Formats: sequence, structure tokens, C-alpha cells
Amino acid sequence: MYRTLMTVLMVSLLLTLASPTRGEAAQAKLPPLSVLSIIPAQGEPGTTVTLNGTGFTATTVALLGSHELPTVVTGGKLLTIVLPDLQAGVYALYLKREDGATSRAYNFMLQPLKPVASSLAPDTVSACASGKDREVVLSGANFQYGTRVLLDGAAITTRVISGSALSFLAPQLSPGLHQVQVLNPPEALSGTVALFLDSRPEILGVVVGNDYVSYYELVIAGRNFQQTSTLVVDGVRIGTRSPAVGDRDQLNYQGCNQILYQRHPYDPAPKAITLQVVNQNGEESNLYSISAP
Repeated sequence: MYRTLMTVLMVSLLLTLASPTRGEAAQAKLPPLSVLSIIPAQGEPGTTVTLNGTGFTATTVALLGSHELPTVVTGGKLLTIVLPDLQAGVYALYLKREDGATSRAYNFMLQPLKPVASSLAPDTVSACASGKDREVVLSGANFQYGTRVLLDGAAITTRVISGSALSFLAPQLSPGLHQVQVLNPPEALSGTVALFLDSRPEILGVVVGNDYVSYYELVIAGRNFQQTSTLVVDGVRIGTRSPAVGDRDQLNYQGCNQILYQRHPYDPAPKAITLQVVNQNGEESNLYSISAP
């Protein structure tokens, strides 16, 4: 009986030594680590990517190239990561589990960070503006060193103020709407915002100038005046070129912002006069009234 008891004890001990621990058993039961889908298959920094597969654990990590990324595992079959801010290019994306198991590596395209163009200040520039008056500030996001402004598809000189602001000088272009975009190197392009180049003449003020024996001057201040602009005075058109025979009133172009109107009054008594500047392309200024002889 003693020998039988010893035999039983020895067999029990051998079975205990041969049996795996709970941790070993749990580890042995882990299914292979595999990835069935990656959505999206490419993206820019900050994009959330979801991997569907099997064998995920709470401590499974993702590697993008040599960069280890934090993961969120849901239900053991879904794993999400957020793409880091790295140089654009193709990286090997794969998973690694705490037991050393790794998934197959997949080529993942990390796209350049796309810039965002939100608004322009100002969004309208006078055709005759110069210097700082032609400066435009573009607000947005994700601007980088080397970011350029594109005007109608062509790159122009750009000053990077910050990651959310750029500035440029509006070049001399045809009047009307123009498309402004932002290009991050090498080829990440933003959406479009509109810049309006305004050539419509505008009268901002009129004052009486020099007074001569037979005529006096009205100094007309404004913007977008042209060498070929005409002045309509109470319905009568007066040009900047040589007056017709019999016309005494003249118009002298002083620049984009000023015209001198030489007026020969028939009556020295002041009266209401209505003025309007008309450019050669037909664009008309506002009506401006003044009391003068």
C-alpha cells in the first residue's frame, strides 16, 4: 500500500510539472496577430486610422517605420492610431504584441500636411494701390517653412508670419476676381479664396483749388483714376485729352488718386454741381455733389 501511495504522488507531481501555468496557457491561446484592413490606406498627420484584424490585445502597439504609436483597441478586433507629424513618404505600418508577435508590414503613404486657406484681409485691393496698400494677409492653418501663395496658379513672393498667417503683395493684374491658394512643400494644396482687384473709380472728396482770372480749379481726390478717364459734370462729358473746339473746361490727370478740373464758370454765384468719373472701360464712380460757381 505504501508503494501504491508513493506511485500516485509521483505521478501527480510529474503531471503538475508538465502542466503550463495560467499565464502560459493564456498566452498560448492568443490567435495569430493579423491585419485584415486599414482605413484609410493613406493620410496626413493628425488623421485617425482604423485597423481591423485579429489577435489584438490592450497593449498591442503600432509602428510606422521606426516610430511607435499609441493605440486604442476596441473589442479585440479594432485598433485605432493617430498619424504623427512626420516627413511625407511611404512607411512600413505593422503591429507588435507584448508576446513579441508581429503582424505583416503594409506600405502606408503619409501625405504632406495640407494647408488651410480661410480668409484674406483685405479681400479687395484697389488697382492703383501701391506699397503697403497692396499687402494682403492670408489667414489659415498648417503653414510651414517654404509655404508659398499661388495667385491664379502661379507662385508669388510670400512672407510666412506664423503657422496660421501669410502675407503677400498683390501684383498688378487685370481687374476682377483672382484665385488664391496655399502650397505646402512638396505639393499639398489648400482650397481657394478669392481676391478682388477693384478698378472702379471712386470720388472721395472735392475741394476748390487755385482761382485764376477766367477760371478756377476743382481738386478731385479719389482712386482708380486713369489717364483716359472722363469727368461728367451735370451730364456734360469733359475729357483729359485736348478739348474740342469751343470747349473751355479741361481735365488734367494728376495720378491715380487725383484729377484737376479747370472750370470756366458763366456765373460767379455758387450752385450745386454733380460730378462723376468714368473710366475708358465704362466703369463709373459714385455721384458727388458740391456747391461751387
